[in-house]
Amino acid sequence: MAYIDLRSDTVTMPTEKMRQAMAQAEVGDDVYVDDPTVNRLEQTAAQVLGKEAALFLSSGTQSNQVAVMSWTKRGDEIIVSDSCHIYEHEVGAVAVLAGANMRTLHFEGGIPDAAMIEKAIRGVDIHFPETALICMENALSNGRVVPLSVMEQVYQVGQRHKVPVHLDGARVFNAATALGVDVKQITQYCDSVSCCLSKGLCAPVGTVLAGSREFIAKARKNRKMLGGGMRQAGVIAAPALIALTEMTGRLREDHDNAKYMAERLAQIDGVHCDPSQVEINMVFFTIDRPQSLRDGLQAAMREKGIKISPEDQGHFRFVTNHDVTRQDIDKAMEALAQCLQV
Repeated sequence: MAYIDLRSDTVTMPTEKMRQAMAQAEVGDDVYVDDPTVNRLEQTAAQVLGKEAALFLSSGTQSNQVAVMSWTKRGDEIIVSDSCHIYEHEVGAVAVLAGANMRTLHFEGGIPDAAMIEKAIRGVDIHFPETALICMENALSNGRVVPLSVMEQVYQVGQRHKVPVHLDGARVFNAATALGVDVKQITQYCDSVSCCLSKGLCAPVGTVLAGSREFIAKARKNRKMLGGGMRQAGVIAAPALIALTEMTGRLREDHDNAKYMAERLAQIDGVHCDPSQVEINMVFFTIDRPQSLRDGLQAAMREKGIKISPEDQGHFRFVTNHDVTRQDIDKAMEALAQCLQV
């Protein structure tokens, strides 16, 4: 059965052009820095993201962790949101790999508060760890987009206190699309940025980390330490290059489809969804049905050919992507309405 998959934009399949590029990719040994396709990807990523250099890594988690390792020493402290990916979904790797402490702050709606961040920066005291890094996210995992003015305020805090800012930009091109700006207008407010190419951009694997040449040199060594040194990686860099240079331009379609899906969801009896809150390709909603029905919804939808994620803290999340059409959305909404009938 061909499923309609609304679980995430990580489920996108590589395009036919990407598959052809993989087969034809010119390769070398990336540990020796002589894979021409990887080199071209990294050079392009640096230009696109407005940084001096870039590094190709296997995943967003690896990229974020390499960034933290490269900015900190053991015993340092980093400032993060209590809902960010680095804190919530990276297996506590900051403690294990960097040996750093995470100081978590709770922001309303996940949008950073520069004043709170500045207050959390440690002073000089023998009892305190050193604040070594501020981590931001854009777009957020809750589907919201951080305004440029907020990014600038946080970055200015970092500059005042000589604390670098790392941006988890897993969906930074979604953020740029939503804001209607070039991605460099976002990345100007960070010292390093991680950008996933394997989510809505359809590459089968890979993330790029960008920053200064000195930072990327440290990151390359830390990537090697984690076993992330790759050999003939051109075969995966080739589709990643297409993702970076071509697929970013079509994200508006995913956002529009998400808005459409939110409007359809709002029309289903028992579903509570606010289309005005949809900013990127993620739609969050609640369902006013017995817990037993909600618990069984994932299996019920799968039987109808729709893959969804289970309820999480009272909310369901549907995500649009390159492989989900308007026709797919209509079919999924019809299936959901049938499953919710009582």
